[in-house]
Amino acid sequence: MSKKLICLVSFVLVLGLTSNAFAQPADGQIQQTLVAPVIDGLEEDIWWGVLAYPIDQVVVGSATSIQNELDFSATWKALWDSTRIYFLVDVTDDILIFDSPGEGAWPNMHYDDSVEVHLDADNSKGTTYATDDFQYGFRWDDPDTIGTGGNSNTDTTGVEFVILGKTNPKGYICEISIPWSTLGTTPGLGDFIGANVGVNDDDEGGEQEFQLTWLVTSGDQWMNPSLFPTMELVTALARGKSWNPNPTDGAMLADTWVNLSWSPGALAVSHDVYVGDNFDDVNAGAEGTFQGNQAETFIVVGFPGFPYPDGLVPGTTYYWRIDEINDTEPNSPWKGNVWSFSVPPKTAYAPDPADGAEMVDPDIMLSWTGGYGAKLHTVYFGDNFDEVNNAVGGLPQGTATYTPGTLKLAKTYYWRVDEFDAIETYKGDIWSFTTEGAVGSPDPANGAVDVKQTPVLTWSPGVYAVSHQIYFGTDKEAVRNADTSSPEYKGAGDLGSQSFDPGKLQWNTTYYWRIDEANNINPDSPWTGSLWSFTTANFLIVDDFESYNDLDPADPESNRIFNVWLDGYDDPTNGSLVGYENPPFAEQTIVHGGNQSIPLYYDNSVGYSEATLTLTYPRDWTENGVSTLTIWFRGDSANAAETLYVALNGSAVVNHDNPDAAQITAWTEWTIDLQAFGVNLANVNTISLGLGNKTNPQAGGSGTMYFDDIRLYPPAP
Repeated sequence: MSKKLICLVSFVLVLGLTSNAFAQPADGQIQQTLVAPVIDGLEEDIWWGVLAYPIDQVVVGSATSIQNELDFSATWKALWDSTRIYFLVDVTDDILIFDSPGEGAWPNMHYDDSVEVHLDADNSKGTTYATDDFQYGFRWDDPDTIGTGGNSNTDTTGVEFVILGKTNPKGYICEISIPWSTLGTTPGLGDFIGANVGVNDDDEGGEQEFQLTWLVTSGDQWMNPSLFPTMELVTALARGKSWNPNPTDGAMLADTWVNLSWSPGALAVSHDVYVGDNFDDVNAGAEGTFQGNQAETFIVVGFPGFPYPDGLVPGTTYYWRIDEINDTEPNSPWKGNVWSFSVPPKTAYAPDPADGAEMVDPDIMLSWTGGYGAKLHTVYFGDNFDEVNNAVGGLPQGTATYTPGTLKLAKTYYWRVDEFDAIETYKGDIWSFTTEGAVGSPDPANGAVDVKQTPVLTWSPGVYAVSHQIYFGTDKEAVRNADTSSPEYKGAGDLGSQSFDPGKLQWNTTYYWRIDEANNINPDSPWTGSLWSFTTANFLIVDDFESYNDLDPADPESNRIFNVWLDGYDDPTNGSLVGYENPPFAEQTIVHGGNQSIPLYYDNSVGYSEATLTLTYPRDWTENGVSTLTIWFRGDSANAAETLYVALNGSAVVNHDNPDAAQITAWTEWTIDLQAFGVNLANVNTISLGLGNKTNPQAGGSGTMYFDDIRLYPPAP
């Protein structure tokens, strides 16, 4: 299957709330909820513990064309209460497409990435749609359209939905809420509901190539309610853990105190309460975070006589956890999730455009969120950092917006907002942005962490640039203020040479850099660039697979993954192939960290399979006392169970101790003591990733593996 997708989630439901012969026995259950889900496209605590049904029956297309569950798969969940029925459909796929807009009540909904809900409100299980049958469609990237099918009742009163994209794995979640009143029925405990769920996948654009459904094996379920499985409406889930936090997880408060409350686990007799300003401490129940055991399902925080009696501190994020206790139950305590809330800072925050934004429209209107308690705002704006930073005496204003007038292209601007709460003035941070045409796209990205110690810095030139000047160092202010006489000045270059090699850098160190551009015939020249930064890793990076691209081999910047990791393409004794036949050649969906990983296909009918990287840096695997090699890998349950191994210098082999490692479906860290290789670690020339028996090849099976984030760590301090 190619890397395109149109996922149509065909959610076909027959709702029958009468106990008739057609409704029994039930194929599954839908649980009642005491709290309505927030329809936001997020799988929040309310969905915790709700059974997910797999959508795995192929009714359109060939099952062999679907590579694995990360290529195309889905699950569905449902809840109900006295007023509505709720659905959550979780689709995994690597490309989402909305390319077939149409007209009418059903504007080609089934051609695109979308969700369908088919309803038969009287559970008659007829073979055709009647007046009380519904077909709803909800399309990816089309938030204002609810489609109704040609055979359907067209009433959409009160129907709500949100489709929200997700990453790692890529896809989307569709959350739907439908009133029972719109369906013309009233639910009851023990009633039955027919339900079928499907997802469609279009790999070529236009109409679908694939459709998966739940249980039903016929492609006619979209028009034949009699095919749908039967679900029973059952009582609320007996939750062990606390749930339904109030305020919601991640909330921003409007005050310096809060009343925390939650819904208890079904068996809870009392509750252990933890509150603190450090996630790890609250998660671990560290001393100072435990606030006591109590019977009540609420606690006041930030008020005299309660935790944080002096009030919550503006600009601080707090964390809390509720463990459920019942000494008569063997599973007690039930450790709760760690939730958070924040108190706004007294300074302005959430600038728009965001700090460091690029390609900003010259006619931008600036906005921000006022600090806690702020009554007035004073804005300072200009093209010089120091002038904006040192400015005083501005004119206060009551609104949280500012229009600086039409700005120049290809220029960096700075701004600051001071907040006044009728008692004190709180000086704001300095924010910056660049207008369209300015130097940008720094690599490493601004603020990047865990950068390798041998980076080559690159950037995109401004539209007016003819030449550039490079400034680099570890002193933030020195780099910001440097000129060509400063030690931070590293030289100049002409257009077309947008790169700088700073040499080998220190571990765990933050570096700053700036690119100024010039054009002697332009009156606005020179253009002072933004200050960028990155921090090097506290470990050695063997390969994170982020540098590979799809450029033509004739391009001097070409760095295709299979030209660096050499496979068995030209070796009949080596059954490996690296990368994909068509771009992108590296894997960009099934990743552990960053944006890419290496896909390795193995076919051990020839004996063994391996791919080899010739090292340039690091080759000294004793640097800074490194002692451990770590490799993240992921397999597939359909893979042949071949031995996973890593080899150094062609012959020093270490095998994974799990013979079924190739079938592990979750990202797994493999940690290896370097001494296990028995080679000169000060001179490591190659590293190979392989499957099979390298020293005694035997014919075996095939599969696909993914590897990412190969690193060398020193001993823990």
